[in-house]
Amino acid sequence: MTAIILSGRTMSAELKIELREDVQRYVQRYGQAPGLVVVCVEGDPASGVYSKAILKLSDTLGVQARLELLPAETTSEELRTALVRLNEDAAVHGIIVQMPLPAHLSQEVVANTISPAKDIDGISPLSAGKLCLGQPGFQPSTAAAVMEMLERSQTPLDGQHVVVLGRSNVVGKPLALLLLQKHATVTVCHSHTHDLPSITRQADVLVAAVGRARMVTAEMVRPGATVIDVGTNAVPEGGIVGDIDFASVEKVAGAATPTPGGVGPLTNVLLLKQCIRAAWQQAAQ
Repeated sequence: MTAIILSGRTMSAELKIELREDVQRYVQRYGQAPGLVVVCVEGDPASGVYSKAILKLSDTLGVQARLELLPAETTSEELRTALVRLNEDAAVHGIIVQMPLPAHLSQEVVANTISPAKDIDGISPLSAGKLCLGQPGFQPSTAAAVMEMLERSQTPLDGQHVVVLGRSNVVGKPLALLLLQKHATVTVCHSHTHDLPSITRQADVLVAAVGRARMVTAEMVRPGATVIDVGTNAVPEGGIVGDIDFASVEKVAGAATPTPGGVGPLTNVLLLKQCIRAAWQQAAQ
């Protein structure tokens, strides 16, 4: 058996076409493009690279995006003030704050200040609460990207056993809730789980989101299962690999995502999808 490759790049290209058309409809109706602001506190080089990628994608889709760069010594109160100003700016429909923040700043400040109506990465308590209750709201973009991939690949979820490796607030937990909404039976595993392979081998769908290079091997996968790799790990020999040992897993899985080229290309596109949705929602109020 050789796994069907689930290409995030192909799905991303399809979704971009759909979103460009949605932005064009929005501009025709309201005379302006959806607006996005990326807030970045200086200090983390990777955040700058990620911000540029979002701005480039926004330009491709027709979203009016800009970077708000704050100095590394920004205080909690100054960060809160900047977010309140953006909350009140009618031209801004979506706000994201690049993580990680400098050590003296807490993510809690962001989560508690950002307007839930503009919280397009789903980090506010209200967004998390809506997700938990199964109400419409914004979702963490990586978890949303996994769901998009499963939907576009027509992977059955109703009644299926999905095993999620990882319980983070940005992937594992929200993904488990989204899967439950699709009537999947969900098991969440983590570093304290006993006899992990015996659980992963039960999965119809296995999602790895732990940040450990090549952790999931072929022996942990039920033949024919769908395997989604969320991990992105730099390795000493150079390059990026996922949480699954793709070379061995693809020989037993029914479908699998590569790294790079799997969930990653969809994540930023899902972030922009939620920004466009936020613009429509705010315009309707």
